[in-house]
Amino acid sequence: MRSVLAYTSARLLLFAVAFGVLYLLGARGFLAIVLAFLISGLVSYVLLSKQRDAMSVHVADGLERMRGMGRRLESGASHEDDAQRPGAAPVAPTPLKDLDTEVAAEGDGSAENARQDAEEAPAEQADRPSAGSGVTASTRD
Repeated sequence: MRSVLAYTSARLLLFAVAFGVLYLLGARGFLAIVLAFLISGLVSYVLLSKQRDAMSVHVADGLERMRGMGRRLESGASHEDDAQRPGAAPVAPTPLKDLDTEVAAEGDGSAENARQDAEEAPAEQADRPSAGSGVTASTRD
């Protein structure tokens, strides 16, 4: 982030200097802005090449990290989709020991509660009628 700020501030400084010089030479208004933009662009191309390279590396690394996150999200989504397809082999749940370490790392001491909740969830779902079963509250009697 530092390289992006350094390059941007250097570009703005070059623009301000070019505009100031043009203003002192008598250029006013839109002409001064356009000429200052062109002059500062040419000067920055020569003088700020190292900063521009550092900034581009930083930006490219950030984009690569974002692409990697997208790939991980897609992988997880396809894993969930595979688990929800009818006739698909059941996917093994995450081991409870991983849940214990996650909760213990947070430091709230509720690892046992999380384990009990994870074990009770399938039992509660088995007691409920499924959405397509056709059983309604009026026909349960």
